[in-house]
Amino acid sequence: MASVSAVYDTLKDLVNKDQNGFITPSIFNKFAQVAQVRIFNRLFDDLKDAKRISKAGFNPGRDKSKSKRIEEDLAFFAKTATLSKNTTTLRYDKPSDLSRIISSTTNGSVLLGQSTRTPIEMCYDEDKIERILISDISKPTESFPVALVSGDIEVFPESINKIRLRYYKYPESFDSTGARSVNPPTYAIITTNNTETFNQGGSFDFELPDHYIEELVIEIAQLVGVNLRDQLVSNQAQVEGAERSKERTF
Repeated sequence: MASVSAVYDTLKDLVNKDQNGFITPSIFNKFAQVAQVRIFNRLFDDLKDAKRISKAGFNPGRDKSKSKRIEEDLAFFAKTATLSKNTTTLRYDKPSDLSRIISSTTNGSVLLGQSTRTPIEMCYDEDKIERILISDISKPTESFPVALVSGDIEVFPESINKIRLRYYKYPESFDSTGARSVNPPTYAIITTNNTETFNQGGSFDFELPDHYIEELVIEIAQLVGVNLRDQLVSNQAQVEGAERSKERTF
């Protein structure tokens, strides 16, 4: 995964190159998770673009396929959760770390290679779900269930009490032992005799793969540049970002 110390050290070198600023660990930590989530969200747009290019016949071989790489990176954030109906609202509470829903089925099971799970059609339009419910033709049944996704998830027919949700979770971090953590990426320090040194044990690495180190540096530089009104940092980051965008095109 992307080392928080590698990202911080690279960013510090970028900002301090001409002695026109200084990035403290506290400032870095303030923007680290924001930058990570921005890059994560951008992957979905990048995937759409990569698939469009592939359909146009410009996609390289499978091992070098951009869409394949992005799909592999996103798969790292895919999770499955079994949800039970909230007895108060009679709906399903979304997982706290949910970013985007991939699919949903009734809970069911898999026996002798045969699945008893039934796919649930996901609907995000309340007017549409109302039309479905009053229709004699498309009215939901246990064989053809439908869900309305809003602040929570409402499944029809109401006789269904458990669902299996496949989704992308928000990126978080890894602690010094390599275990996933709900903490944001953090560059921790120890101060001894007025000297600050990196505290690996108290730090948390990014959850994005290490080939996103450069993008994390650029993203945080842009955020810090806006916050500090440091035009040099912002301009330098934009130049780096433009170069990176050109690389993505090919």
